Amino acid sequence: MWKKWGWTAAVLLVVLFLVPYSLPLIFAFITAVMLEGLVQRIINRFSLKRFQAVVSVFISYVLLIAVLGYNLISVIAHQTVSLSQRTPTFVKDFYRTGILPLMRKWEFYSKNFPPEVIAQIEDTIEKNINTLDSFFQQLIASTINLLTAIPGFLIELLVYLIALFLFSLELPRLKLKLESHLKETTRQKVFMVGSQLNKAGLGFLKAQVILSFVTFLMAAAGLSILGVKYTLLLSLLIVVVDILPILGTGSVLVPWAVIVILQGNNFLGIGLIILFLVITVVRRVIEPKIYSTSLGISPLATLVSMYIGLKLMGLAGIFVGPILVIIYDTLRKANIIQLKFKI
Repeated sequence: MWKKWGWTAAVLLVVLFLVPYSLPLIFAFITAVMLEGLVQRIINRFSLKRFQAVVSVFISYVLLIAVLGYNLISVIAHQTVSLSQRTPTFVKDFYRTGILPLMRKWEFYSKNFPPEVIAQIEDTIEKNINTLDSFFQQLIASTINLLTAIPGFLIELLVYLIALFLFSLELPRLKLKLESHLKETTRQKVFMVGSQLNKAGLGFLKAQVILSFVTFLMAAAGLSILGVKYTLLLSLLIVVVDILPILGTGSVLVPWAVIVILQGNNFLGIGLIILFLVITVVRRVIEPKIYSTSLGISPLATLVSMYIGLKLMGLAGIFVGPILVIIYDTLRKANIIQLKFKI
């Protein structure tokens, strides 16, 4: 008995240790499971062999990624180059229209301040400037690291695609091999849990795509109304930042609004703040409904799990909360977790 549990614990520890180094393989397996339904549909409809169906689905998937990636990268690259050419002009304009007026106002009002107060304020300003300088240095370093990581990313992408093709071919055999090591009751529970989690995972991705698309449309429409250039690039940046934990649309729109207000462009600054409020309110209103529809849990459970997750874990808890509810609901339906009591 103890040997059995000892081996189980050892295997789990090895798996947990290898997970960070096996992410391309894990994503490849998950993708193969997600594409399996399409492979089976092609086999049944066109009476093809599995190899032929897998090849057709794999080629279609790779072409879809290539087309989307090429168009996305070309748009981003074009607008990034155009924006970078205007960056020196932007810095000079911001210094002339934003910083210099503040410095003149400071010189005028600071004449009546005690020397100690002036020294403390100037020290605070210097610390903030140093912090901002450090931030830009880290941003440049991160950009350089990102560029140097491209060759490694291409290698991992190649491994991912090869593993995806092989997993798609071997999926039925892997399923049979797993079934051979399971009892009938255990097999039913395992495949029920797997089916539910697969459905929930697809629903989660669907919800994220819908929310990101809605955010992109609102950002693009708002920036177009405000007459901002590079609308697609900036809208995409807002979507990416909004997806990331800890950050949000406010990380882009609020500092931007402050800068343009300091430059005297109150219309754009107030418009950016209004756009931030609109995106935030709309997302918070539609998130529970979209998650509940895509994940198969009630809107109340979705709202409660998102709120508690937000309080306990920050913005990452908005995603983790519903996932934990899905896992609990799946285990309960499989009778792995049983809560039968009366008070």
